[in-house]
This record gives sequence, C-alpha cells and structure tokens, in this order.
Amino acid sequence: MLSKSAAMKRYGSARERFLKPMIIAFFRQEFPKLFGPVMREKLADELLTLIERTCPRTERLKPGQVLWMALDKHTRGDSPQRRFVPVVLSLVTPDDVAQLANGSKPPVIAKNTIARIITEAYAQGGILSTRDAALLTVRHDASVSQIRLQYEKEHQCILPHTGALHDMGSTITHKAVIVTKVVLQKKNPAQVARECNHSQRAVDRYLKDYYRVKTLADHHHDITFIHHVTDIAKHVVKQYLDILEQEKIS
Repeated sequence: MLSKSAAMKRYGSARERFLKPMIIAFFRQEFPKLFGPVMREKLADELLTLIERTCPRTERLKPGQVLWMALDKHTRGDSPQRRFVPVVLSLVTPDDVAQLANGSKPPVIAKNTIARIITEAYAQGGILSTRDAALLTVRHDASVSQIRLQYEKEHQCILPHTGALHDMGSTITHKAVIVTKVVLQKKNPAQVARECNHSQRAVDRYLKDYYRVKTLADHHHDITFIHHVTDIAKHVVKQYLDILEQEKIS
C-alpha cells in the first residue's frame, strides 16, 4: 500500500469542507450499504445541480424583487412530470413608488404589478398561474383574475399565464382570443402572434381549426358532433361558435 505524501496528509482532509464531499460523506455515513462510491458521487452531482437550479445566487436581486419557482413554460400544471424554473419578479419598483407619490391609486399600481410579474416570469422561461400571482401579492385568486382581465381589456393583450396558454381554469381560451383578434378585429395574424406570445404556426393552426368549426356549423351540426369530428375541446368549439355568431352580425 502506497503511503500518502506529506502534501496529501496536510491538505487532503481540507477537501471535506466543501459541499460535494460533505454530501458524499453523508451518504457514506448514513447509508453505508445502500450506495457505493460511484453512486454517491453521482447523487452528489445531481443534488448540486438541483441546488444550483432552484437556489440561484441572489446578488442580482434588487430591492423590491423576489425569487419564485414558476412552472416551466414548456410543461403544464396538471402534468405529473411538471418542472419548475427560478424567476426573479419585481413586486415593487422605483416607478411604482414615484407614481404613488404623484397621486396614482394603489389599485392602478397593483394592476400593473400583476401584469409585470406575469410577463417577467414568461420572459425567464416560467409561467405564473393566478394562484401564484395571488400568493405573491397576498390577494384572493378571484381578485387577481379580475385585475388581470381588466389589464388585458385596457391594453388589448393576452398576458402569458397558465389559464390562457394552457386553457386551464375558467378563462376564455387563448385560441378564442387569437381568432377574435384576426376574424373580428381584422388584425394581421403576424401581429396577433406577437401580441399573444405565440408562434405564427400556432396562430395559423387556431385559425384553421376555427374555419373547420365554421364549415361544420354552416352545415347545421351541433357542438357534440363538431367536437367528435374535429377533436377540438367542446368549450373551445363553443367559443368558436360564439365568434362565428359575432362575425355574422359584424
């Protein structure tokens, strides 16, 4: 057996002060028969990756900002394999304070704040639900939903929250909002794609589905029949039919 060098004897144990060796030592001590050296090493690496992803460095946080774990925008909240991403959200900004000092009403600032954090989360790869926004602003879900709807109506936009992008909850689907903008408001599909945070391909697909529903409705088929033929959810078919009625009288 080779003897340790003087340098190893002097400095080797200092490595135990770092996080990865501490994790490996924990598994070695607490589960000596369950994990071998290779598995302990891999588990330590996975834990470090998880810590880095969920607890990023906070030096970039500014006063008024908060770190939140948002749903990864590429997964759904009702998925058993949902993922989360850390996002930095601005709950209070210098501009908010300046507006309040100049006489703006708190409900106006709250409306802008909710819109801002939803948009910030999406820009960082996450997506906020109404519940998330309610927790962050200490409000009831219904109150946040109403505030968001007011903002969207005033600014003629769709904020990228789970209800709109994933058709979850009681909100009107983003599909119907997009079709409304193109069919009733006569907007260019490319402009609508930008306004609604969607790809051009997605917008084109929703329009195609709308005209499929329209064709079947023109032949006097009901919602159930249209749903089975097109495989479009019944509540979306209903919203498309509502748009069709508006289109007929416009």
